[in-house]
Amino acid sequence: MTTFRWYLLGLVALFVGYVALEYYRPKPINWTPTFRNQDKIPYGTYVLFQTLPEVLDARVQPVRLPIYNELADGYADPAEASEADPDEQEAAELEEELKVDTAALPMAERGQYVFINSEFNVSRPDLHTLLRYVARGNTVFIAASDFSRGLRDTLHFSTRDFLAQDTLGNALPSDSTTLRLLAPTLRRAAGTQFRYPLLNASTRLLNDSLGQLQPLAVDARDRTVLARCAYGHGYFYLSSVPMAFTNYFVLRPQTSNFAYAAFSYLPAGRPTLWDEYQKQGREGEQSLLRVLLNHDALRVAYYLFCVGVLLFMVFEARRRQRIIPVLRPLPNTTLLFTRTVASLYRQSSNHALIAEKKIDLFLDYVRTRFQESTSDLNDEAFRERVAQKAGVPRPQVDALLRRINFIRTAPAVSDQELLRLSKELQQFKKLAR
Repeated sequence: MTTFRWYLLGLVALFVGYVALEYYRPKPINWTPTFRNQDKIPYGTYVLFQTLPEVLDARVQPVRLPIYNELADGYADPAEASEADPDEQEAAELEEELKVDTAALPMAERGQYVFINSEFNVSRPDLHTLLRYVARGNTVFIAASDFSRGLRDTLHFSTRDFLAQDTLGNALPSDSTTLRLLAPTLRRAAGTQFRYPLLNASTRLLNDSLGQLQPLAVDARDRTVLARCAYGHGYFYLSSVPMAFTNYFVLRPQTSNFAYAAFSYLPAGRPTLWDEYQKQGREGEQSLLRVLLNHDALRVAYYLFCVGVLLFMVFEARRRQRIIPVLRPLPNTTLLFTRTVASLYRQSSNHALIAEKKIDLFLDYVRTRFQESTSDLNDEAFRERVAQKAGVPRPQVDALLRRINFIRTAPAVSDQELLRLSKELQQFKKLAR
């Protein structure tokens, strides 16, 4: 095997080794807070979603629709949904607008809705629907660091970030905070205190002057992190530490009981909706063709368009090329040219020019073949040398040269004289050695 092949084999082996190393290398941990129920990364909610049915003793159904669409069967007001003004109003005006039906649902028909995300932002129709849903005796659990203004103004509360900072205004990631439950029974069952990094639990719930938040869990300075608020015949449960419900803190023995204790406030046995719309959007929403594929007519038109484009590419858009013509080889026209020139000379009835051409060619033959000068054809020494070199009898050489001198001095050359000259020249070349 040559040296080049050894080098090539070595490069291939290194490439295969690099690919295998990259493929089997442990992937770095993704610390992005997604709060998705299918994410097993530290800040996903896969563990809580899988164990929540056992905690609530009910089926937990994930939802990938807006609140209005999910609860449109009995809790949405079409008049509210038709409002197109996106501007949020002041608290007093919004509270006056949000009038709900106070007729409570039967206990067997009540349910609950769970929202866990970094922020809780909903549109006005969604908020109106959610308020009507709670007012009729249902329960909503919201864990977020930031709440929509409409909800804050309706329930008369606010949030504030108490993240510790140094003298330069930079956050101190090493600081931590301690959370504790207020219910004595839960303190005995779940534990006394739960310690979290302050970066993951820095937001607190604050009551306004008309606020009715009932604290359920507080930090070391008695600032609320989990509260309940009555609305109509139902309750809102609000938590400002959504990170406490992620996989990382649910699986830690020191903090796992806080999340389950918070959900223990919810009524057991009620069907529960788990919101994923605010985190993942609708089913198939990532597809740019979702509108076309969701309607039969548009879907058929799209497929026909694709087939038409394919047929056009196959039959019409291929590269076109002119037919390559067959180039025939050029014929040898030397003989034809000679005949043409000869006919021109013949039509003039004067063969002196043809004879002169033949004589010039013959003299050139003598100069190149026998290396003799042809300046004086009457020189006896010249004639003797030509006869000896060519091997032609001297009388024949003298006769040929006399013929040449006669043709040169004749005023006209007849056909017979030209023919006789041509034969004598050919005879000389045949006899020449």
